[in-house]
Amino acid sequence: MERSRLKPVSLDAMSPEQRRAAQALLDGPRRAIPGPFHALLRSPELADRVRSLGDYVRFANSLPPRLCELVILRVARYWTAQYEWFAHRRLSAELGLAPSVADAIAAGRRPEGLAADELLGFDFVDELLKNRDVSDLTYNKALERFGERGIVDLVSIAGYFSLVSLVLNTERHEIPEDAVPLRTA
Repeated sequence: MERSRLKPVSLDAMSPEQRRAAQALLDGPRRAIPGPFHALLRSPELADRVRSLGDYVRFANSLPPRLCELVILRVARYWTAQYEWFAHRRLSAELGLAPSVADAIAAGRRPEGLAADELLGFDFVDELLKNRDVSDLTYNKALERFGERGIVDLVSIAGYFSLVSLVLNTERHEIPEDAVPLRTA
């Protein structure tokens, strides 16, 4: 993998606006300046707004955490976002998703062995990414299971992590040497 295009900026080298945005990350639920924010801090106001959206999408939405991680893996696979895949594959395992689930997504297959709500969430986002729309059948099933808020949260997770994946891909954010990269789709 190529080296990152944008290196992290130390707090001492940051402008006051960058330092304020970085401090908000350090004080928030992340307690760090993770992956995409090294690049986003080049635009402190954008970094702040993305952080605020991400705080909800990642930590406060209405869906179960395992389902959220499943959706994030599907989005990372769609964009072949190496760092996003690396980070969230680990998180999905910590939440109890079987490695075979991530392996299936990495190979472009629908995973097996998921709970009904996880499979429905996966199918919803998979359809959205592949077709740029969701069929009435899938939408209505998701509406019945997750409600309108849940549907908006599913779409928002896919959208937010698409933004994150695009930032990470453009930056060429590095993954650890021992990480297994996604094959190019």
